[in-house]
Amino acid sequence: MKISELIPSQQKLDLIFKVEEKTEPREVTTKLDGMFHKVCDVLIGDESGCIHLSLWDEDIDEVQEGKHYKITEAYTSLYRNSLTLNKGKYGSLKETEADFEINTSNNISLKEF
Repeated sequence: MKISELIPSQQKLDLIFKVEEKTEPREVTTKLDGMFHKVCDVLIGDESGCIHLSLWDEDIDEVQEGKHYKITEAYTSLYRNSLTLNKGKYGSLKETEADFEINTSNNISLKEF
């Protein structure tokens, strides 16, 4: 599946992407467990478009700008009416070999749903 094909509430997604930009992690407290966690917004993409990926805790250190990765068992959600990609509980995130540039002109996180 290509990033430009993503829509809200999709599950069990497998994608190959390149990391364009990674923000500094911030600390948040979740309602689920009341604990502090680190969260980081990562702009990722492929030839078709780009989207924000939310990474939590130990997953943050797994990605670096300019490298390609494969994510499995990912899902989409809406955060403040913006489409976001998330790694699922049973998902994986691994560096992979790929050779493409990101289409940053089609940022689907900027579309309102």
